[in-house]
Amino acid sequence: MQPEIRYSTMPAYALDQNRVLRNTYWLLGLTMIPTVIGAFVGMGTNFAFLAASPLVGSLVMLAVMFGLMFAVSATRNSSLGVLFLLLFTGVAGWFLGPILQVALHLRNGPELIGIAAAGTGAIFLSLAGIATVTKRDFGFMGNFLFVGLILLIIASVANIFLHVPAASLVISAIAVLIFAGYILFDVSQIVHGGETNYIMATLTLYLDIYNIFINLLSLLMSLSGDRD
Repeated sequence: MQPEIRYSTMPAYALDQNRVLRNTYWLLGLTMIPTVIGAFVGMGTNFAFLAASPLVGSLVMLAVMFGLMFAVSATRNSSLGVLFLLLFTGVAGWFLGPILQVALHLRNGPELIGIAAAGTGAIFLSLAGIATVTKRDFGFMGNFLFVGLILLIIASVANIFLHVPAASLVISAIAVLIFAGYILFDVSQIVHGGETNYIMATLTLYLDIYNIFINLLSLLMSLSGDRD
């Protein structure tokens, strides 16, 4: 009697995409651990260099972040890439220190941080679910989002010198929309095979979540912060 041979009805490429998506979500959850640890360290760190020279301090922080992202990209096909990614998310969590310190000086600061975290999670789960379940290809959004991101960076840099409060609110609101759009785009890339490396997929989704949280918290502090 010959043994029964079973064949998967799912195409090989679909199996690969499901594996990348599954590994991406698993690793994305893991990155939250060093992020939270880094954030707690950041809340107790003296970031006086940022107050002394906001532009130079911000450029230094960006240089560190881009250096680590380059390391992740260069090692994305090995287990070393996971280690660099976790290191990057730990440093990113530490860099949350300044905004968390400002938030905690508000009477309702802890509440606002919790709302921003919950809101970010809700945005991610909703949009990632839409891109995963509907299987719709959101790749058409790529060029639009990229142009929007460039304009957002230019406006953010300009506002460092202009210090216009209303502009800060608009920039934060637009940033939330742009990175929410990137969640749809990035998850769609995984689902449709545009991104086949789960380490890089995790990095892009992490940056989407990170930026949504920062800008959502900034909006909440500006609109609902209790400074009395």
